[in-house]
Amino acid sequence: MGKLPLYILALALCASREIDTGVPFDARIYVHMTLETFVWGISFPIGMVLGLSKSKYHVPLQSINTAFVFLGMYFGHHHSGRQFPATVHGTMAKILKWVLITQAGLGIFLKLHVLEKRVRPWVVPVHSLLGKLFPILGWVQMLFGVATALGFCRGGNLGQCAAHYIMGSAFIGYGAILVLMLTLGGKWLERRGCSQEMLDSSVITAWGIVNTFTEHHGGPWSHKDMQHTMMGVLWWAGGMLGIFLSRGGKRSFIPAFIIILTGWGMSAHEQALMISSKIHALFGYALMGAGVARIIEICFVLNDMPTPQGSIRVFQHLPPYLLVLGGTLFMSATDEEMHNADGLGIDHVTYAMFDFSLSFLIYLVITFLIHLYSNTGRNAVAADAEPVNAEGAGYSKLNNGDLVRGLGDPDGPEAYEMTEQEDSGEEDAVKIGGEDEVDWMANHRGENGVKL
Repeated sequence: MGKLPLYILALALCASREIDTGVPFDARIYVHMTLETFVWGISFPIGMVLGLSKSKYHVPLQSINTAFVFLGMYFGHHHSGRQFPATVHGTMAKILKWVLITQAGLGIFLKLHVLEKRVRPWVVPVHSLLGKLFPILGWVQMLFGVATALGFCRGGNLGQCAAHYIMGSAFIGYGAILVLMLTLGGKWLERRGCSQEMLDSSVITAWGIVNTFTEHHGGPWSHKDMQHTMMGVLWWAGGMLGIFLSRGGKRSFIPAFIIILTGWGMSAHEQALMISSKIHALFGYALMGAGVARIIEICFVLNDMPTPQGSIRVFQHLPPYLLVLGGTLFMSATDEEMHNADGLGIDHVTYAMFDFSLSFLIYLVITFLIHLYSNTGRNAVAADAEPVNAEGAGYSKLNNGDLVRGLGDPDGPEAYEMTEQEDSGEEDAVKIGGEDEVDWMANHRGENGVKL
């Protein structure tokens, strides 16, 4: 893992004091947690999507969300029970407060429609960029909130904690990007003559280079240092091969195979506690499953072709979901989290069930947001204006050339028959010569259409 984010976290935490986790939470802090989690994890992303689709509900929803955020902040600063002095969560809250004020001010300016030619062209992209950052900023702040509430990620635990959170978030983000490209990114890739594997291989290569030179910090080499460094070498070496094989828009199995090898390495990563070893193994199995499913999807479900626009197979949701599951498992497998679970008497099965449940909810939010974008605002209008696809609506095209020519337009409505009918006794009715007649000779039809 690259260590730059760790240094940023260290600066934020260096002045913090210990949190007494023996003191219970009071009701107000629970209100704070509930409000902020709902707004930043669900409602703000919904508002962002409504803004992208140009929905009329974008402004009202984001206005309500902003009010709820400041209400949650009030409860976060006015509570009894456990206290949280000088934490990274508090520092991030101050940053988010000014981001919200700035975003709200830019939104008000845009609604006033003033200085449209001179200032508005500069305000629109800034407002759009800040809005798109909200899900990421909210995710980071929620992670900081969990670490702060439980007193984790302090002192010597900072490096491992950040590595787990960053890597786990990366796998969840990878899964979200795969779903996004699967449903909405096909035309974007086609315009650029690029395959998804070219993008994946490029990111894997860059991450591997960083990992190779940042895992060892002097002194004797431990087995973890060697494993993590070689994982970086694996990623940049395999990533470069993936870039070469993916040139010209071709599909490639390499990124998926790298995920499989990464999962294999993680599944054999022994830990001090049994529950930790089990959760790390499950993380590895999830990655291996995602890689295998991705190879099956590319090579056998799609036959080395891009996903046809608007025709996603059910199986194609399996690889991104398993990536989300793997990321969730890894984020929950820090030493402090494992010792805390072990101290509470929680076994690895119960702990894994919680992670599975959380991964389902995360994937639900991801897929719901993409569905919402496709069916709201201008996208809903475009979907309603699309012509009806006869074959997609349950009709099959008659193949008898003479019959089609006799009907006139070979692609007209007369060239189709229903593939499924209600059980009305007239299942084989076809339109012949402009009039509806019942073909009672269903058993004597030819294979290529209706023989008259």
